[in-house]
Amino acid sequence: MSDSLSPAPAPAPRSVALSASLFVLTFLSTSYVGALEAGSSDPFHGGQLVRGFAYSIPLMAILLSHELGHYIAARIHRVPASPPFFVPMPFPPLGTMGAVILMPGRIARRNALLDIGAAGPLAGMAVALPVLIYGIVHSPVGPEPLGAGAQEGRSLLYMALLYLLKGPIPAGQDILLSPTAFAGWAGLLVTMINLIPAAQLDGGHVAYALFGERQERYSRRVRALLLPLAVAVALYYGLSAYFAGIRGDALSGQFAPGTAWLVWWVVLRFVARSGRHEHPPTDDTTLSPRRKWVARLTLALFVLLFMPAWLRDLPAH
Repeated sequence: MSDSLSPAPAPAPRSVALSASLFVLTFLSTSYVGALEAGSSDPFHGGQLVRGFAYSIPLMAILLSHELGHYIAARIHRVPASPPFFVPMPFPPLGTMGAVILMPGRIARRNALLDIGAAGPLAGMAVALPVLIYGIVHSPVGPEPLGAGAQEGRSLLYMALLYLLKGPIPAGQDILLSPTAFAGWAGLLVTMINLIPAAQLDGGHVAYALFGERQERYSRRVRALLLPLAVAVALYYGLSAYFAGIRGDALSGQFAPGTAWLVWWVVLRFVARSGRHEHPPTDDTTLSPRRKWVARLTLALFVLLFMPAWLRDLPAH
């Protein structure tokens, strides 16, 4: 009955070997992309590789901390869980699709569900914040590039850190993120995505632990909102560019920021259709008072990290 009555089995050696192999491949993938984004046509040049490592090492530390938070919480509650499986993707902007931990069984207790769901984002943020702060401090503020460039998403937390560490940034200038700063920003993005309070994302686990069966209704509403959000973001940036006189291929690219939310609307719709519930029910309805506060703060973190546009192309001046 309870997931605390018997110890969780240790991961099979084959799973551990696969996890280690994927970790190495993802490290190589993120290093390659980090070197590419440093602006060289030869990412294997020594200097560019150093910049690639300055991106990949902190990013992998953030992702590993996130997944180990889930894994360690699962082991504490004796819930069977696989080691983290990283997903390499040697293409910009991140070089990876993150990582997953497989839990073949259902998490039966509400307290365990909260601990496992919240441990990943909170552990990842414990690494991402100092990485981002260090990166911002060591990133210059300068004129915006004259050629086409990219603009990272701006959440409330990110904008507050920029203001505290760099002060007001004059018009026509922007922060030029170092590889380490971009890794810290990517950590915020990954955490935000995981904290969407729907289905069986981390945010869905936390919300179900806090709201119980009401989360079935809340999750459907959140998923439904992603489609109009995608349209609104696309129209905001696309029409703003149109009225600024941008035309042709440059204009079509300005509608692209809404695509990310459209993709997640499709993904979560597919996930929800694959099961009877938005989230599997627990066997109890008890969540300790302290964990209720942890759940509220974790869901509030999603608000602080929310960025309407994740990455968007800036047209040439």
